[in-house]
Amino acid sequence: MKNYKPVKISFEYGKGSYLFTNKGERYLDALSGIGVCCLGHSHKDISKVISDQSRKLIHVSNLFNIKNQELLANKLCKISKMNSAFFCNSGSEANEAAIKLARLHSNNKKLKNAKIIMFNRSWHGRTIATLSATGNDSVQKGFKPLLGGFIKCEFNNIESVKKSIKKYNVSAVMLETIQGEGGIRLADKKFLKELRDITIKKDILLIVDEVQTGMGRTGKWFSYQHSNIKPDIVTCAKGLGNGVPIGACLGNKKVSKLFTPGSHGSTFGGNPLVCAVSSKVIDVIDKYDLCNQSEIIGDYLVSKIKEKTKKLDIIKDVRGKGLMIGIEINKKNSNIVKDCLDKKLILNLTSENVIRLLPPLITKKTQADFIANTLYEVLKGYSDEK
Repeated sequence: MKNYKPVKISFEYGKGSYLFTNKGERYLDALSGIGVCCLGHSHKDISKVISDQSRKLIHVSNLFNIKNQELLANKLCKISKMNSAFFCNSGSEANEAAIKLARLHSNNKKLKNAKIIMFNRSWHGRTIATLSATGNDSVQKGFKPLLGGFIKCEFNNIESVKKSIKKYNVSAVMLETIQGEGGIRLADKKFLKELRDITIKKDILLIVDEVQTGMGRTGKWFSYQHSNIKPDIVTCAKGLGNGVPIGACLGNKKVSKLFTPGSHGSTFGGNPLVCAVSSKVIDVIDKYDLCNQSEIIGDYLVSKIKEKTKKLDIIKDVRGKGLMIGIEINKKNSNIVKDCLDKKLILNLTSENVIRLLPPLITKKTQADFIANTLYEVLKGYSDEK
């Protein structure tokens, strides 16, 4: 099926922040496989645990106790301050679980026609439920009728939320604290605090989608931690597995009681292999203080990009947090991605005109310099000012 439109480059292997073709050409991966390989490619500790665990046990049914799963759940609950975890295979599945928890919550409260609030330009997945929860009309095209029960509000606008809560029976609010596919748009701290206050007051679940922002990407384990709020549900994936397919839906004490045996499940979710890998990912991030490293290198990279490109009129804004960076330009659907690829730099465009950078947490200053310098060389070709 023609789901994708790949460029005609094939990579044979990776090492650290780099990918290599069969001709030995080296590319700096400033996208990390779209936020997945947070520790870079072929990390020795990750490769070892994959090898070791695969020789012992790859899969066993969730009908049995899985020690690696318990260990990972405990680590995730510790760093997130949540109380329990459900494991699946992707971010979309983690968000599906969160939506089901919201439905259980509303049914327990006997709410009629309960709604879940989501936000414009949000992205929560491509399954029919998570697509319905996504505030991006373009990706929904052709898939209607969508699942009902979702209300779209204006991102960073608490009055929009209050109006919907007043008008509908709202069971949950679902958001990204930094919208990735929506153009690296950051939620205001004031907005998040007011949102948390009103959801607590009204007994509405707050679901924070950390699929792209989690696992140290923004300078903390989870991006909501910058605002000192505590959600009811946190979803994560991508960097959690550093390349192996895993997702997790984390819940607080209240939410943890909603799922009961048989109410939800996953055949492959939480198998011994992926849990061993994800557990090691957390260990490596912690051991090398990569959350702090993400913040330091992220600030450095943003400052370098601003310094190099300050005279280029194509740039509207440079923003982000940690190593989740967006460069908004005043041209849509340009060839910037291809031009950077020609210079051996991998990145992408999101929301049509925002260059997205998601380099590995292990990125060095010299690599950040290469990213900034390459962007300058490419972007000056699109600018009247040099």
